[in-house]
Amino acid sequence: MEKNIKNILEQEAFTKEDPVTMLRSEGIERTLLFQKSSEIKEKYIGNKVWFRGLIEFSNICGKDCLYCGIRKGNKNLKRYNLSDEEILDAARFAYNSRYGSIALQSGELESPAVTDRIENLLHRIKELSGGELGVTLSVGEQKPEIYKKWYDAGAHRYLLRVESTSKTLYNKIHPNNKKHDFQRRLDCLKSLQDIGYQTGTGVMIGLPFQTLEDLAGDLIFMRDFDIDMCGMGPYIEHADTPLIIHADKLLPLKERFDLTLKMIAIIRIMMKDINIVAATALQAIDPIGREKAVKIGANILMPNITPGRYRDSYKLYDNKPCTDDSAEDCQSCLEARISLADAEVVYNLYDRP
Repeated sequence: MEKNIKNILEQEAFTKEDPVTMLRSEGIERTLLFQKSSEIKEKYIGNKVWFRGLIEFSNICGKDCLYCGIRKGNKNLKRYNLSDEEILDAARFAYNSRYGSIALQSGELESPAVTDRIENLLHRIKELSGGELGVTLSVGEQKPEIYKKWYDAGAHRYLLRVESTSKTLYNKIHPNNKKHDFQRRLDCLKSLQDIGYQTGTGVMIGLPFQTLEDLAGDLIFMRDFDIDMCGMGPYIEHADTPLIIHADKLLPLKERFDLTLKMIAIIRIMMKDINIVAATALQAIDPIGREKAVKIGANILMPNITPGRYRDSYKLYDNKPCTDDSAEDCQSCLEARISLADAEVVYNLYDRP
């Protein structure tokens, strides 16, 4: 006999079928799901939100993922690469603004020059902040020895989104070649964890061909892998990508948004004390999308501190919000949004209790 939401929410352990039932919840059952995730967040995290200043330092990418606006094959994109000084100025802004940490994000490239550059930047960021500013890297697949070199230089968090933990679906949204190998993605995640990084991953929600069983599998994978942080958001199509041909098969944006909230709520229930990002893509669908995510489980927001003139060129998807805001505007806006969500921003703290 199929369990109802009330039965499931009283459990401490979950079967593979339980997340599917929770993802199907509507009406009062959906309300119960969100109430439970809010209670767990309040108990294990409190009404706190941490800022990670996001520096999108380059949109040059060596990959051709079929869903991504900065894919190598997109010839309609103006490419950029911040100078070291621009990156350090942004890091200095984050430090002076009392953010606990920053996230350095770019397209995926592997080369000795990239390795050395990031290692040097990590040393300089630690120097300018007296070792106080935490650094998350999100620069894709690398060899284990490269991850170790960056870890030793001061990066202690790494976000490597797997996008889907279903090999079948992964292969449908990536080219069929060695550069887009599902097993390597998983091996890189394991390497990061073994080295000692606080390891994060995440998935897109509402992809073409994706089922509720796929999403439930993603949640089970993250639980069993024991991730430290989760960054997942709704899939929003980009006009200059091959996957746009399937746009007519997509769920309506509102349904993708609602599924994302359910995914956030379920991962908070399953993994009570992890860090969960309220993705900017939520705001691309709902003006108060990130606030809604904070209310039901998310505890990390990422103010964009990339110099404004570059932000329009780092569009992974269409209709990306906040590309015209300055770093100061973004901070003020998010502070107001957090207040609306009955939460408070924690400053001057890299590692939360």
